[in-house]
Order: sequence, then structure tokens, then C-alpha cells
Amino acid sequence: MNSLIIDLFMCGVAYVILIYFVATMTKNSLRRGNSSNDDGDGGIENLTPPKIDLPPGVIWPSDSPKKSKTPEPVDY
Repeated sequence: MNSLIIDLFMCGVAYVILIYFVATMTKNSLRRGNSSNDDGDGGIENLTPPKIDLPPGVIWPSDSPKKSKTPEPVDY
């Protein structure tokens, strides 16, 4: 039981030290004023969707052939 208490105490001390270092590092980055809405990717923003190469015989619904509005007459 004695070693369990020592292990729990050491884990608690390590946790407190870890939280202290994380808090001090994030406080410095918040002070510098990095509050812009930039997501950090960099480069040129391209909002056009990519052109996907489809297998032969498969077409996009927007590229389908246009059907005529008038039905063709049926011979009886």
C-alpha cells in the first residue's frame, strides 16, 4: 500500500508540472496577438472543386445529354 501512495503522489506531481509548462507556453502565444482568423495553411486559396477523372462510360449528372421537351409521336 505504501508504494501505491508514492506512485500516486509522483503521478500527481508530474501532472501538475506538465500543466504548468503547457499553461506557460500557451500564455506566451496568446500575448503575441495571434488572434487572426487564418487557419495556418498558407499559400493561395483555391475554392474551385477538383476535376475528377471518371472511368469510361460514367458521366456526371450535370454533363448528361439534354432531352427534348416534346415527346416523339408514336406510330400505331
